[in-house]
Amino acid sequence: FKLLAERGRCQALLVILCLLKLSAVTGQARYSIPEEQAEGSYVGNIARDLGLDVARLMSGKARIITKGNRQYVDLNRDKGTLVIKERIDREELCEKTTPCSFSFEVILENPIQLYRVTVEVIDINDNSPSFPKDEIYLKMVENAAVGTRFSLESADDPDVGINDIQKYTLKPTDHFILEVQNQPDGGSLVEMVLQTPLDREREETHTLVLVASDGGEPHRSGTVRIHITVLDANDNAPVCNQAVYKADVKENSPEGTVVTTVTANDADKGINGEVTYSIARTAKETKQLFEVNVKTGEIKVAGKLDYEKSKSYQLNVQARDYGGYTDTCKVIIQVIDENDNIPTIQLMSFSNSISEDSPPGTTIAVVNVDDEDSDVNGVVKCSINSDVPFKIESSLTGYYTIVTDNILDRESISEYNITITVSDQGSPPLSSSKNINVKVSDINDSPPKFDEVEYSKTVPENNSPGFSVFTVSASDADWGQNARISYFLEEKDINGAPLSSLVSVNSENGVIHAVRSFDYEQMKSFEFNITARDAGSPPLSSVATVKIIVQDQNDNPPQVLYPVQTGGSMVAEMVPRSADVGYLVTKVVAVDVDSGQNAWLSYKLQKATDRALFEVGLQNGEIRTIRQVTDKDAVKQRLTVIVEDNGQPSRSATVVVNVAVADSFPEVLSEFTDFPHDKEYNDNLTFYLVLALAVVSFLFITCLVVIISVKIYRWRQSRVLYQSNLPVIPYYPPRYSDTLGTGTLQHVYNYEVCRTTDSRKSDCKFGRAGSQNVLIMDPSSTGTMQRIQNEKSILDEPDSPLEVSLFIHHRFSNFCSSREEEMNHTISIFG
Repeated sequence: FKLLAERGRCQALLVILCLLKLSAVTGQARYSIPEEQAEGSYVGNIARDLGLDVARLMSGKARIITKGNRQYVDLNRDKGTLVIKERIDREELCEKTTPCSFSFEVILENPIQLYRVTVEVIDINDNSPSFPKDEIYLKMVENAAVGTRFSLESADDPDVGINDIQKYTLKPTDHFILEVQNQPDGGSLVEMVLQTPLDREREETHTLVLVASDGGEPHRSGTVRIHITVLDANDNAPVCNQAVYKADVKENSPEGTVVTTVTANDADKGINGEVTYSIARTAKETKQLFEVNVKTGEIKVAGKLDYEKSKSYQLNVQARDYGGYTDTCKVIIQVIDENDNIPTIQLMSFSNSISEDSPPGTTIAVVNVDDEDSDVNGVVKCSINSDVPFKIESSLTGYYTIVTDNILDRESISEYNITITVSDQGSPPLSSSKNINVKVSDINDSPPKFDEVEYSKTVPENNSPGFSVFTVSASDADWGQNARISYFLEEKDINGAPLSSLVSVNSENGVIHAVRSFDYEQMKSFEFNITARDAGSPPLSSVATVKIIVQDQNDNPPQVLYPVQTGGSMVAEMVPRSADVGYLVTKVVAVDVDSGQNAWLSYKLQKATDRALFEVGLQNGEIRTIRQVTDKDAVKQRLTVIVEDNGQPSRSATVVVNVAVADSFPEVLSEFTDFPHDKEYNDNLTFYLVLALAVVSFLFITCLVVIISVKIYRWRQSRVLYQSNLPVIPYYPPRYSDTLGTGTLQHVYNYEVCRTTDSRKSDCKFGRAGSQNVLIMDPSSTGTMQRIQNEKSILDEPDSPLEVSLFIHHRFSNFCSSREEEMNHTISIFG
């Protein structure tokens, strides 16, 4: 006895030391949440409540450990919060048990830390009271005494607390009132009490409605109809021999095992004295586990009993005679635990590889052992084999940590097999084991090496995003994790854009992908560095240079620079009828932003009013006559020239060239008057425009009358000697120049307007320089001709200052009512 007492004291001291150690490294947190919360709902900030940083949760690989197959709560390590992982049904989890809660552990590594978290599930009013039957049929004798009680089936509500059934209501209350008695087990005994005598001859049947209501928000209720049939005399009710029966039964007892027998006596004789037994006002799950013999009252096992699920059950057995009288007794059944559960081993954390330079005490695994049995049947002991340099320590109730016990040498032994054994103290004891394999890894002492120091790859432009360019590869002489290589891009800006917007690299296999489509015209090549880094600690790395050369593709069509196709004035080239064969009419100028042969351009005549009159130079785009111009040739000639590049496939552009075959300007005007007329005059001038025109005209005429009277004499003297040789300003395409005059390079064109010395007989004539004439025609030719004739009549007879003033006023009014382009054309023609 002294030895046993001494051993007991040692064990108590050991338990106290373990608890002191546990309190130094662990903590607890408790939360409350309503049931039926949606997935992702917030539970609590575990990092704040446990006094941890989010960075610690990330570095320690924090995770949740639960018992069983269901995990209701998930850990968001990025934010340090707990969220709902799956819907929680309090009734499914705890049934009628209050408060309802579940626990789990949060484990962190390096160093190992364990925290226990308890979550209380708060009930909501999501279930309505329900009766076992929709209708109850009772038979009552007409001579039943006032105050006679009739037991009724109580309703069941899976909710608890205020959400459980709070009251019963009986309607109507002509003959009966309702009395409800709360039982110690939390149930209710519902009875109808007769208030006024029944008279079968007056009313043979009665129908009542029993309503059960809970106290939740919103209120929920359930109803049952009670049909009462009034019978003749039966004045004695059954009486149970005992008010409470107690019995014990072992878990896992086979079906049919007799638990106990309930008996009741009825003083009546004959059929009125026969008693039948039934289970009433009992939970549905309990009814499925037990059954009662209707005649004898014998209670037997009808289902599988599990001590770990429920340790006791209560049955309400009702004894009823044929007259409708009843009596109810309680049967309390205690389940006896048996050692029927094998201890389980769950690996919570495990490092299958440990560095050979790890110091003693390094944790390699955390295991959880559990036995669902109770008392000595659930007390477990955990151990490992002794032929390994490891030991097992208890860190928390049910948790064990396996740590190194000696210095490891990979060159001597490269791996160890550890057997974890757990056994309970039942009779007979049950045990289980689990094997884990631990490899000893080398230290990281060799950096990765690329196959080449510099890589170069040509990629065609317009590649599809995600296109695999090529693969870089590096090797590492280390072993295991130290030889695991990852590839990374060194971020930099290329032409103002980040490198990551151009290419990406697969960190696992080194495959380089194009993030977007490359454009040769914007970027012809670029370089960047790729880093190969191993997974050692600390990691080692090396760098290689990659050069991507973008190859040009024919993705741009030619662009015609001259002649420019406009929607307003029309450009027409003048060809005199005296032009010889080979006369240069004009030159089509085009460029292609592609390079190489993709930018080599050729010119072809696609359509022409007279194909026998003109040809286009294949390489230089010059339009020349191929025969002598005759009087029969039409004045208007329309040529369509197509420009093609030398790419595969080739791209092209078209341009329309208008040619006027004529020797004089009036001939051209009369022929081109049918061009599209797109100018419209706005007759609805605003008040401000009219006022401004009137004021400016008045001031202008007043000034001119004074000035012109002084200048008129000099102007008349200068008429005799006046010669007009004003140049017409042509349209030049942007950056239009050429020094050699061959290929697709641009040419310089000069234009002149020649007049006679006598302004009365002046004529509009286009001279040619470089064998080129350009005529600018206004689409609204009819209005232009009328204004030209008016202005010319004034210029033909400028004999008086009044005529000169009228001419100037007329020109200024036209300027205010027409476009600036039209005014420029008139001035260029008439000087």
